[in-house]
Amino acid sequence: AHSLKGAFQDIVPMFQEEYGVPVQVVYGPSQTLRRQIEQGAPIDVFLPESFEEVEKLQKKGLTINGGPRIFAQTSLVLVMATASPAASISFREVFPDRTTRIALVDPKTSALGEITARALTMLNPAYKNRSPLLHAQHSEDVVNLVRTGGAEVGIVYRVDAINSGQVRIIDEAPAGRYTPVQFGEAVVWTCRDASLSAAEDFFNFIMSPRIQKLMLKYGFE
Repeated sequence: AHSLKGAFQDIVPMFQEEYGVPVQVVYGPSQTLRRQIEQGAPIDVFLPESFEEVEKLQKKGLTINGGPRIFAQTSLVLVMATASPAASISFREVFPDRTTRIALVDPKTSALGEITARALTMLNPAYKNRSPLLHAQHSEDVVNLVRTGGAEVGIVYRVDAINSGQVRIIDEAPAGRYTPVQFGEAVVWTCRDASLSAAEDFFNFIMSPRIQKLMLKYGFE
């Protein structure tokens, strides 16, 4: 998941140094990556931004090593450009105001988009009829739209907002109130035999207390 980029800048070099194993990270929308794994893409460990994505693989018998685990949690937030002079607005206020451009991730390609759609449906069932809604590919695109003025506000994960430095949080949907935002991990069926031992090591490395503490530093719960 794109939301892991900041934390993985620290985590991946630590793992490589301690285990002597090179790691190549592929970032992308979680739904897209999950479909690629289903089709046989050469992936060893899958770490999507939604636990549901690894559950879907597990139900199809496409995970190994005991199945998936939850390793981090965050929440959905409404953000505005750090430099914006506009007054803050809440989740409940933003939809009645049809002049405000809202950037959010496309639910057809991303787990973040799917979670956002689910949360907004609970908040305002008619939100899809609202205009203008600007769909982006992933959280970085939403942040860029808000930062450059392409949208007045955007909806991303709290951890994305904290690590961007370009936006400020103006409202937050508490984790679990509307929909759980839980990051999952699994060793998947496409894991190469030569990589299985290292993949299992990485799987456990992410759950170790010191890495969990590091995740807190990057804004995860």
